[in-house]
Amino acid sequence: MTKKFWFIFLGLLVIGVGIFGVLRKPARTSLSPEQPLKVGVTAGPHARIMEHVKSEAKKQGLDIEIIEFNDFMLPNEALNQGEIDVNCYQHQPFLDEQVKARGYKIHSIAKTVLMPMGLYSQSVKSAKDLPEGSVIGIPNDPTNAGRALQFLEQIGLIRLNSVKNPTVLDIMANPKQLKIKELDAPTLAMTLPDVTAAVINTDWVVSARLDPKSSLAIESPDTPYTNVLTVRIGQEKDSRIQKLVAIYQSDETKSFIIKTFQGVVIPGWGW
Repeated sequence: MTKKFWFIFLGLLVIGVGIFGVLRKPARTSLSPEQPLKVGVTAGPHARIMEHVKSEAKKQGLDIEIIEFNDFMLPNEALNQGEIDVNCYQHQPFLDEQVKARGYKIHSIAKTVLMPMGLYSQSVKSAKDLPEGSVIGIPNDPTNAGRALQFLEQIGLIRLNSVKNPTVLDIMANPKQLKIKELDAPTLAMTLPDVTAAVINTDWVVSARLDPKSSLAIESPDTPYTNVLTVRIGQEKDSRIQKLVAIYQSDETKSFIIKTFQGVVIPGWGW
């Protein structure tokens, strides 16, 4: 090959590396007080509560920009990459699993709300009326799948091995021969015409405009699945983050949650 070829090749390589560096923005490692605090939420109750918090924060000189996601996996990635400053949508076991699996440098700093799982159906009126061989939809992410299976055990439909985060392989007894179908959590409400029943997180129930009080059974409040505010490690002492926590966990916000959701979504702090 000629020297001219190598000069052209090296020139293109340098240009390519330069373009890649411009396109691939580094993660933001510090918060900018000149910019609104970017808070990631999922659609439904988390978004509604954060809209209220945003309004209260404005009165106290804190600007919040709400970024709404429709996928459980995206807010942690966005937070870890510095695209948002806080997220508010997940319970602690789900966060723990994500950090372990993906190596995220994020952690929880405060409790928010508990959204009990419920069993919903368009074809039966109570859990005990589920016919043999019923198809039961549950979330397909590992943490919420385990939670849903534990809930089905809690209401007497199956019996599980004694493990922290069970899978369908841990079902020891299944008297009604239920067929467990794992599906994307946001789609479970839409699949109700195609399954006998489904175990659905309250936020997706509200997003689908179902009545949470129409559930055949509801998860006990005695659960570790309280939701949390999450930030990048090292940002927890930022004054704006601390102000956000104080506003979220205020008596005023607690009253808003109780009044708005009538016990379907439960304030999860101060227990």
